Amino acid sequence: MKIEKKLIKELVDNLKEFELTELEYQDGQTKIKVSRAAKNIEQVKTSKVVSQNKAVLKSSNDSDGIRIKSPIIGTAYLAPEPGAKKFVEVGDKIKKGQTVMIVEAMKTMNHVPSTTDGEVKKILIEDGQPVEFGQTLVLLK
Repeated sequence: MKIEKKLIKELVDNLKEFELTELEYQDGQTKIKVSRAAKNIEQVKTSKVVSQNKAVLKSSNDSDGIRIKSPIIGTAYLAPEPGAKKFVEVGDKIKKGQTVMIVEAMKTMNHVPSTTDGEVKKILIEDGQPVEFGQTLVLLK
């Protein structure tokens, strides 16, 4: 197994930038967990990652559309403030870079931009739901 030093360095930089103690990244069966508390870097192959978050919907395969994933661990919000209009609704046509929701981490509101132009097919989380790094939030057509 080849260790992706550039990716690990980027994850460590994100730890510092977002003042996190731990960060996890998964691509296929490769999972990388970076922690500042233990000051170690670990790369583990897994066959399946089990989420303890019961609100996470069943994962869908890539043929379902383009995935917009959470860039950080935190709490997802569908609108800029309680009672306000949601950033996007199912069926909305959106542009690359448009904010689809906010993920709050350590009292910092992180806007989640669309990675491409498309139409919102599904919103996979509920307002105020905790989300994990890399969790799919929205599917686009």
